Amino acid sequence: MIHVGNAPCSWGTLEFNSTQTGRIGYAQMLDELAETGYTGTELGDWGFMPTEPDALRRELVTRQLTMTGAFVPVAFRHRAAHAEGEARALRTARLLAAVADPSHPPFVVLADDNASDPVRTRNAGRVTREMTLSEDGWRIFAEGVNRVARAVREQTGLRAVFHHHCAGFVETPDEIEHLLALTDPQYVGLVFDTGHYAFGSRRPCADEVMRGLERFWPRTQYVHLKDCSPEVAQRAADENWDYHTAVRHGVFCELGQGCVPFDRVAAWLRQHGYRGFVTVEQDVLPGLGTPKESARRNRAFLRAIGL
Repeated sequence: MIHVGNAPCSWGTLEFNSTQTGRIGYAQMLDELAETGYTGTELGDWGFMPTEPDALRRELVTRQLTMTGAFVPVAFRHRAAHAEGEARALRTARLLAAVADPSHPPFVVLADDNASDPVRTRNAGRVTREMTLSEDGWRIFAEGVNRVARAVREQTGLRAVFHHHCAGFVETPDEIEHLLALTDPQYVGLVFDTGHYAFGSRRPCADEVMRGLERFWPRTQYVHLKDCSPEVAQRAADENWDYHTAVRHGVFCELGQGCVPFDRVAAWLRQHGYRGFVTVEQDVLPGLGTPKESARRNRAFLRAIGL
């Protein structure tokens, strides 16, 4: 059975330093998430929700919610960041493990320190081969991902999945493939994010998303359901918007308003035996949009296609 969760990023809680003011508090966010029909939540930034296990468990149990995962960005291209990244990932993993539903264990969602490199941030959605890491850079990056994922599995028993993400160094289909080739499948899975894949592919369309799902299915352990507006993506390219500007203009729109063929995605997941949670994400900046109403419409849309 496929269960549907949502995440704090849909309420404006993003990991970037520029988005830390004006955020909706965790209690309101969890209330609205539960009220709009979701049964799982991700953790959000460390400190957004309670970090003491008993307190966090109470917040989840009160609303009958399952903790599905937590996003841990690390500047993997810098070897000096690996130890600190491992420590943060383990701190997060231990909290997740303490509140985990054994029938649906949460994921530690590893990612690049997205939007920290100015070139990648300026060119999100239109990355060229010249902007990618060098081979030495790839080796260092993969070394860090392997190290952190292995530590998470061996010390907490939780699975780590890597999140390809626009404005980071693992954005394009070829970059995803290269990272997976360099990492150990015993420890490193993939979270396939439909919206980031569409935007990062430079060809945001239904067939491209399905090609990506098929291409990376062998390593996919977790799925984020996010839509992508081809019109906004094209405008971002035409007007040279950076990543944050594209997000502000709604490149990640409500489900069913963009190019992602969610009916085909849902059918694919069922056909291939996907179990557990999918997580809706509609990245918005704090103070923008109507998070609760968008969440309600997104849930209604998924119910209409059988999720």
